[in-house]
Amino acid sequence: MNKIIFVLALVALVAGSVVSNSVLAQEQPRNEQMRWRPSAADRLAFANARIAALHAGLALNTEQEKLWPPVEAVLRDMAKKRAERFEAMRAAREKAGGKFDPMLGLRRRAESMTQRGADLKRLADAAQPLYDKLDDAQKNRLQILLRHGMREHGMRRFGELPERFRQWREGHADRRL
Repeated sequence: MNKIIFVLALVALVAGSVVSNSVLAQEQPRNEQMRWRPSAADRLAFANARIAALHAGLALNTEQEKLWPPVEAVLRDMAKKRAERFEAMRAAREKAGGKFDPMLGLRRRAESMTQRGADLKRLADAAQPLYDKLDDAQKNRLQILLRHGMREHGMRRFGELPERFRQWREGHADRRL
């Protein structure tokens, strides 16, 4: 009798673990499904938030406020171009079907860097009059906002990448050429 109860309990335990494992496996999406991919609207919203944070963090006075619109226009244009580059890169990756051409990657990276360099010069030209009017406290806040809030598109937190972004970066290092 004890043996029968023991065997029945063992069968129930094994059956329960098999059922619970299959239920858990169905409920947990695959790693690919869990990864969040920002849409164009998401990227635009985050760019707007970064620009608004920069503007709010500077706490401009009325004289300085007049010099903000050209800076904001260049920042928005840069965000738009970045989104376009991202979409072009995504389309090229899908078209390639997962195959990676290192030389094509180098050419695209060089083109992107050239374009971003020109945009940064435009930003510096637009921001110089405003920067000249900032007081020392605003210049310090600007430096902190740019270093910590804007770098790595908001993923970097005071010099440290959160673990999930570090893993993402390492997993995509081969695509960074």
